[in-house]
Amino acid sequence: MDIPKEELLRIYETMVTIRKFEETAEKNFLQGEMPGFIHLYIGEEAIGAGIISQLRKDDFITSTHRGHGHMIAKGADMKKMMAELYGKNTGYCKGKGGSMHIMSFDIGVLGANGVVAGGLPIAAGAGMAIKLKGSDQVVVSFFGDGATGRGAFHEALNWASVYKLPIIFVNENNQYASTAKYERVVPVKSIAERAMAYNMPGISIDGNDLFEVYKTAKEAIFRAREGEGPTLIEAKTYRLKGHFVGDPEKYREKEEVEKWWKNEPVGRIERYMIENGILTEDERERIYTSAVERVNEAVKYARQSPLPEPQEALSDLFVDDFKYDY
Repeated sequence: MDIPKEELLRIYETMVTIRKFEETAEKNFLQGEMPGFIHLYIGEEAIGAGIISQLRKDDFITSTHRGHGHMIAKGADMKKMMAELYGKNTGYCKGKGGSMHIMSFDIGVLGANGVVAGGLPIAAGAGMAIKLKGSDQVVVSFFGDGATGRGAFHEALNWASVYKLPIIFVNENNQYASTAKYERVVPVKSIAERAMAYNMPGISIDGNDLFEVYKTAKEAIFRAREGEGPTLIEAKTYRLKGHFVGDPEKYREKEEVEKWWKNEPVGRIERYMIENGILTEDERERIYTSAVERVNEAVKYARQSPLPEPQEALSDLFVDDFKYDY
């Protein structure tokens, strides 16, 4: 086992918390409590939790429209997250960003992003800033398989490689770009192969295997901190829910989804820990109960929070005196 027991339990608890947050968000959205659209991270929890657990608070991440799990793993306040999903002014972006645009500079989250591949240039910019400042911070940029067909992906990898920036590019290959099967829109067998064009390591892993995720990320983070430049990690996983909540999913068969449910990461690591005496049934129950209670508290907070006032619609667009210590 490559992960110390206490850290493994913490990562598992993060994965459970993400799962319960997402399940609750799905339920409440379908009941008409939330505006806009939400995209769930269910089935991909090992990637965000396993990688971000190894980052410092002053390290950065860029996320995607499917970013709730990344936020929770980076230490976000679920009350502020849920309030943002509800469009309330106590949310991280005062209810103006919603599910797809949650961010918090305070914990190093440079933004979820509704634009496919939108976080990649931001990661390149953050990596360049770290290089110029001469610190040992790193940036982890999460993106989906569909993003690798956008120009921003190629520009970001090219820039990062030329300047040996401390960036770990994490492709969460969940097999579908919206409704298009991965193989239909990506001409290479493995996205990791694309790293060769930019002279950086490219590694393809089982994204549902927490130990493989953790080990691979640990090595890439070490390389980045030591000034050895970027790494591209392709973490193969599966989006167990639709592209968005309410998606009729006519583009895939139920049998395919059921097959992947048998290999989903939360149950997989849970079984391993119970079989190896790392997790007891009582501990499991405590972790699930705690996660549910904290998520329910977040929902209560969001429901009780006020909506933004109409006159606030154009506020916060420009900040002249913004200060950031990182």
